[in-house]
Amino acid sequence: MAKTAVPEEQRRRRRPTKHGTVLTHELIVETALRMLREHGVQGLTARRLGLALGADASTLYRYFAGLDELTRAIADALMQRAMTGWTPGGEWRADLRDLGLRIHAAYLAHPQAAVLAASRVSGRAHEIAADEAILGVLRGAGFADPAAVRIYHVFIDQSLAFAALDAASLALPDEAREADEAVWQATYARLPSGTHPHIAATSGLLAQRMNESAYPAALDLLLSAAAAELTTRP
Repeated sequence: MAKTAVPEEQRRRRRPTKHGTVLTHELIVETALRMLREHGVQGLTARRLGLALGADASTLYRYFAGLDELTRAIADALMQRAMTGWTPGGEWRADLRDLGLRIHAAYLAHPQAAVLAASRVSGRAHEIAADEAILGVLRGAGFADPAAVRIYHVFIDQSLAFAALDAASLALPDEAREADEAVWQATYARLPSGTHPHIAATSGLLAQRMNESAYPAALDLLLSAAAAELTTRP
């Protein structure tokens, strides 16, 4: 059951943990990211996190009401990584493409965390900052508010959906991922044209593309459609 987190001003420990560090919100999130990378989603528990921090598991509830709140904080931390260093250059399409690729890359840098957090809405500072930036770029480009909100919705959901999809592949054991990748050569490339003429005709291209992320191409399609809408609107 979720507990009530201690107010911000009361959270800091009066003494270091067994590891000689003072717990902070940021330290807990960074440790959780490391545990997810090393042990996967099933390895992230309050007890294990407390052990990694050198503190009792109950101490974590001074910072987070439960693991669900920690998950939202992880999602916000990934968005912070995406936004760090991003500055709009003034050309809306290039700005959104850059930001979309940054979001995708930030999540793939932590695939186990991405699988856990990509579907969550954190309502935290960095997520809000990203939403404000995207909507600002679209409205600044001249999109009316209904169109700006619709394109923003597609843009952010597409970014996070591909991040979750690609992260799930990266999170697989190496043997399973390599077996999946080999299917395009071992199976699809060998299908006869008599029964599968379209696959047979494109098998070389399929083998070349299908083990890479489709996100950059999908992002370009979205931005091209948005640009066409902008130029043809009354």
